[in-house]
Amino acid sequence: MDPNLRELADIIVRWIHVIAGIMWVGNSMLFNWLDRNLEQRKGLSPKSFGEIWMLHSGAYYQVEKKMLRPEEYPKILHWFKWQSYTTWLSGISLLLIVYYASGGGSYLVDTNVSKISPDFAMDFGLGTVFGGFIVYDVIWRVLGKRAEKLATALTLALVAAAVWFVPHVLEGRSAFIHVGAMLGTIMAGNVFLHIVPSQRELVLATQKGSADDLSLSKHAKQRSIHNNYFTFPLIFLMVSNHFPSTFSGKYSSVVLAVFIVTGALIRHFMNIRFTWRPALAYLGVTMVVSACTIFFLCRVPKAEATAAPREKIAFSRVELVMQTRCVPCHSHKPSDPSLMAPPNGVMFETPEQIKGYVDKIKLRAVMSKNMPQGNKTNMTEEERDLLGKWILGGANID
Repeated sequence: MDPNLRELADIIVRWIHVIAGIMWVGNSMLFNWLDRNLEQRKGLSPKSFGEIWMLHSGAYYQVEKKMLRPEEYPKILHWFKWQSYTTWLSGISLLLIVYYASGGGSYLVDTNVSKISPDFAMDFGLGTVFGGFIVYDVIWRVLGKRAEKLATALTLALVAAAVWFVPHVLEGRSAFIHVGAMLGTIMAGNVFLHIVPSQRELVLATQKGSADDLSLSKHAKQRSIHNNYFTFPLIFLMVSNHFPSTFSGKYSSVVLAVFIVTGALIRHFMNIRFTWRPALAYLGVTMVVSACTIFFLCRVPKAEATAAPREKIAFSRVELVMQTRCVPCHSHKPSDPSLMAPPNGVMFETPEQIKGYVDKIKLRAVMSKNMPQGNKTNMTEEERDLLGKWILGGANID
């Protein structure tokens, strides 16, 4: 894809994705909150689950959840589905634009992680996203009604397998995004294939005056609860590409697991905080343990101290490495065909520019080793060591 067209598509689709995602998550959290806070009172119909009063926008809202008789069916009924569809369609489009239409899948590959071809990486990535949903959906179609605990255990095993295996195949940033895309596909699939169809059947039954079939409500609610617990892990995964320390270390799978578990536990706290008194203490313990674990796993390794005389590295050797491995992306006009501008505006075309970013070079290329992106220019360990010695020796550019 032409870099200018890809950049424009990225901006437009990302904007749509963020807006739709906020709407979907916001609606989901509101309705889950309503379900947990409904109150029964005298005078409500036998078909009522309860009501709640709220104050917002300078007025009072009275919301009641109930089943309807045919004559009560309203002329206008608001559905909540397009936010989820738009979020998923824009998210999958972004995945294709950023990782599949850029450099023929090269952004999916890191030779330090696995020796795979871009074509295999693309097949594996899409297989993870859609295969994960298919396995999940089959589990719950077969076991959801008669063995819910077993289905839950198998779902956790599926997510654990993805968390462990995907970062050992794909480049770190794309691995996290693909696990997130798998969760997002599961959530959108739940809405499209289960929640909305169950609600359509409910509407038809109401209009025909058929007896209430609470199994429809139960089925929709079951999948809605799954989406509820996937929400916070998914939000982290969608922004994880901004935090290289999470996806570039040797413990990236463990970091990914900790963030997913922590997100689900925080969501669980929000679900039980009004019905279980120790909930706040539970949240505190969860946050402290998770924060300490993540800090330990994500910390950038310190440069090894040495008592030996520091070696003075000729800048000409450093400049050659930077020109060969970094400038193809980080220049005024990148030679990398997938870029139309230097990432984050960082350029290494002059000695002064290289000197100005010495701290970032040390962090990203020498310590965490997550640059070049996916090691697409094949920077060697010897070259990283050379940069480290140059920086340790004072980073001269004379």
